[in-house]
Amino acid sequence: MELWLIWLILAGLLAVAEIFTLTAALGILGVAAAATAGAAALGLAPPLQLVVFTVLAAAGLFLVRPVAVRHPGRPPAERFGVDALVGRPARVVSEVTGAGGRIRLGGEEWTARAYDETLVIPPGATVDVMEIDGATAVVHPRE
Repeated sequence: MELWLIWLILAGLLAVAEIFTLTAALGILGVAAAATAGAAALGLAPPLQLVVFTVLAAAGLFLVRPVAVRHPGRPPAERFGVDALVGRPARVVSEVTGAGGRIRLGGEEWTARAYDETLVIPPGATVDVMEIDGATAVVHPRE
């Protein structure tokens, strides 16, 4: 079997292992092995192939991996729909208890119930939306 094919198989195995570990280290080693496969295909001697692999792997592990680990991905997606209403303030329109009531939230009137079923929140009070349960806002008074 030709040496470039062995390097290519090693690169594939490292890539598959990276998928399962998500450490970035095995992926970097896989890229180094793939580049070494290219060098081997061009006819580079085996000792020089080992040097190419070592230099690329070391450079990747010491220069690229720390940056990749510090930047794990995209920022959290913005909430939208009813999820965006959680945490927002609202004004009580009619008395809110554990059984029901009405609030004005973002220019709309919503049915609401108190987060703590023993609370009675008077009209005009400001509340925070704790969660949305169907079409009902679960609220807690601001202190």
